[in-house]
Amino acid sequence: MDGETNLTKLLSSMRPILREGEYVFCTLPALGSLDLDPVGFFKEEEGLTLILARPQAEAASLPYSAIFAMITLSVHSSLEAVGLLAAIATRLASHGISVNPVSAFYHDHLFVPVAQAEAAIALLHELAAESGTSSP
Repeated sequence: MDGETNLTKLLSSMRPILREGEYVFCTLPALGSLDLDPVGFFKEEEGLTLILARPQAEAASLPYSAIFAMITLSVHSSLEAVGLLAAIATRLASHGISVNPVSAFYHDHLFVPVAQAEAAIALLHELAAESGTSSP
């Protein structure tokens, strides 16, 4: 299954879900012997970026600078889809909400400041409704 590429269909059927918990971005030179279960990670030249549940980061005494909520877009988007994250980032930015998107094989995940999570969900539902079918 390749996923959806039509922008109108993607936006109208994105069905955003606010996940439980708080998440943080941390960095390490390497994972080493820490017993962590990251939601995601990316290896950069400067070190390994980890996306962790906040309690894990605190238990491992890992510093972080901000706390995020995770929103998952339920639509199965193609990794080759054009414009979905641009439309979302533009809408959220127009309301002063930063977003750190992560695309995975089946879904896109949005990390927004915890204090703005409900506003972000409302804006995503508005965007979906404007694009066709209202998300539940």
